[in-house]
Amino acid sequence: MSHKVEILSVGTELLLGSIANTDAQMLSQGLSALGLNVFWHTVVGDNPQRAREAVELARSRADIIITTGGLGPTCDDLTKNVLAEVFGKKLVYHQESLERIKDYARVTGRPLTENNFQQALVPEGSTVLVNDWGSAPGCAFEADGVHVIMLPGPPSECRPMFHHRAVPYLQALSEGVIASHTLKLFGIGESAMEAQLRDEMNAMSNPTLAPYAKEGECELRVTAKAPTQEEAQALLLPKVEELKARFGALVYGVDVPSLEYVVLEGLKARGLTLGTAESCTGGLIAKRLTDVSGASQVFRGGVVSYTNEVKHGVLGVPQALLDQYGAVSEPVARAMAEGARQALGCDLALASTGVAGPDRDDRGNEVGTMFVAIAAPDGTHVRPLHLGGRPVRGRLRTQTAHHALDLARRWLSGLPLED
Repeated sequence: MSHKVEILSVGTELLLGSIANTDAQMLSQGLSALGLNVFWHTVVGDNPQRAREAVELARSRADIIITTGGLGPTCDDLTKNVLAEVFGKKLVYHQESLERIKDYARVTGRPLTENNFQQALVPEGSTVLVNDWGSAPGCAFEADGVHVIMLPGPPSECRPMFHHRAVPYLQALSEGVIASHTLKLFGIGESAMEAQLRDEMNAMSNPTLAPYAKEGECELRVTAKAPTQEEAQALLLPKVEELKARFGALVYGVDVPSLEYVVLEGLKARGLTLGTAESCTGGLIAKRLTDVSGASQVFRGGVVSYTNEVKHGVLGVPQALLDQYGAVSEPVARAMAEGARQALGCDLALASTGVAGPDRDDRGNEVGTMFVAIAAPDGTHVRPLHLGGRPVRGRLRTQTAHHALDLARRWLSGLPLED
């Protein structure tokens, strides 16, 4: 039997957009790894009638329902009550959970009020899922052929509760393994990538292939289902290698988190350091690099040279270049990278300069005219960019930062700096 899973997230704050529903994303990823297919995501507010309707609908179409949220002590925490009502179960006190709630309050120094005790109520006949990361226990039960698992809403509790409590319960229901690998690409658009693969994707059944567009880059996810992890990998890996060969240098990694991560790992592997000189990106390249843990091992620092005075005074860009060509030019991008390499004492330096909008610059350069450069021991290379499109500063800055990091990635990997 192939299971149908519905994730039911309870909380008005989710509907209002006050918080993102990261629990549902995490659960879908975890369930996929178990070979369980998620068919529906539902979000409902803290309203008994609407919550009841959502549970009734989930019960009619799914045989596994996983809920998040609504297990706390306040009056709007109604998940257990609604589920117990719909499935015809009484709520009973679980003594061990009651004692744990008392202990949790004592250890954390929080006052214990009468409504805290309702967290120890569980539907009769439930398997209680002990919460070592918070106060409200989770629970699971089966009724009328439907398995119900209730998890707390806070992500700091939901994630470990799922992995350490719910997964063992679910493993008995899993039918095989779903595994995937994600190829990350830069330098090709989603539509162009999809056009090359459309017929192949339509013909594939196991493994399958799905393209995804990210801001400034693309992903190709290859997914296979098999009885075991080893069999799934045997289906996946040949297709991954085939795609890597097809797209060549456009693939910057497989199952890697980001382009900046790849750059930093390449620097560490070669024992090199990096610095940045940024104008139009305003420090975005440096931010992305320093967002990655361990960047301090190889990233020396950056200069945000937003004015010509800083380009000349700090980076040593000759005033004659600025006067003759303007800040948005290939010669200035080259001089910025070389100046940063010298000023920061790094092996490699990246530079960015351009027009992010909303208007063209005083030299007549259109919005989206950008230059990125890399200065390295073997010379300096500049990549001119004409990103055009809508003058959206954030998009242009992100794409420019991508291009700069791509130069570093290609140099570190021994690849041609341009296709």
